[in-house]
Amino acid sequence: MPAFGFAHLRSRRHHSDIIEYLERIQATLDPFEGRFVIHGPPTQVLEGNWPGTMVLIEFSGLDVARAWYDSPAYQEILPLRSDHIEGDLLLIDGVGPGYDPADRARSLRAEAEQAGERDS
Repeated sequence: MPAFGFAHLRSRRHHSDIIEYLERIQATLDPFEGRFVIHGPPTQVLEGNWPGTMVLIEFSGLDVARAWYDSPAYQEILPLRSDHIEGDLLLIDGVGPGYDPADRARSLRAEAEQAGERDS
């Protein structure tokens, strides 16, 4: 199952450290087969408010994503970004091929029905 590193970057500054970070990040991803899926394009906000930009990096699994983040190579360049851009970074499991949200709905419905039985 794929996993993703998702960053919501709320403030951007074109500092020389950011340029260096961008020049070096791919080399930290390559050993973990990480690849950019989204990298900060302007967004079309259809509902709500979304200040900033987003970055989405795909990995083969959550353990691989965590290994990349914890790697000495990435930790070395992390301050180049985090010292100049305010944001949040999440590592999260994706869904595999054939994912059906109706299956999730059935599971939630069953949980709700069981909770209702316990509440009565």
